[in-house]
Amino acid sequence: MSERQVLNKTNMGIEPGLPLEASAGGIEELRRDIQRLMDIEAIKQLKHAYFRCVDTANLEELATLFHKDVTVHFVGGNYEWNVQGREDYVNNIAQSFSTESVGQHNAHHPEIQMISDTEATAIWYLADNMWILNHKVKTHGTALYWDRYLKVDGKWSIKETNYERLYEFNDVLEERPTLSSHYLGVHGTEPQF
Repeated sequence: MSERQVLNKTNMGIEPGLPLEASAGGIEELRRDIQRLMDIEAIKQLKHAYFRCVDTANLEELATLFHKDVTVHFVGGNYEWNVQGREDYVNNIAQSFSTESVGQHNAHHPEIQMISDTEATAIWYLADNMWILNHKVKTHGTALYWDRYLKVDGKWSIKETNYERLYEFNDVLEERPTLSSHYLGVHGTEPQF
């Protein structure tokens, strides 16, 4: 992919959020400030649960983390992935996290912006490793995620998620790795490719 966007907040649609400073008002303003901090923590837990569910092929719980109309757009080294809707996204993830795969995805350095009491955005830095054992391939690298979250009926969900790779290596392995533990080997889906 020769044309690449500049990964800055403007191009990612990240707008300034509510200020992260304590109000000068009374107890009700303090409650709102504390709620905002609790919402930021809830969004962190949501994103961490997302990666845990992906790497363990916990598709049932994964589906609960997304808004039903989620939009997904991922750009990797040699792929671009566009998916619309929770069901399609979970079905696509199921194909990738099979008994012939090993995944390890970590997101950190969150930059969370509270837009309102029910909307937020965030940028996350991803580091990952993914093995497709039956093809003897390992992909690893980093990416920037940028997400939009909605709070509906008191629960945060992922409404939009995007990433673009900063770098990606695709290594062909000479032989299939020998694993002393392989969780997806037991709990992954049947391989589709």
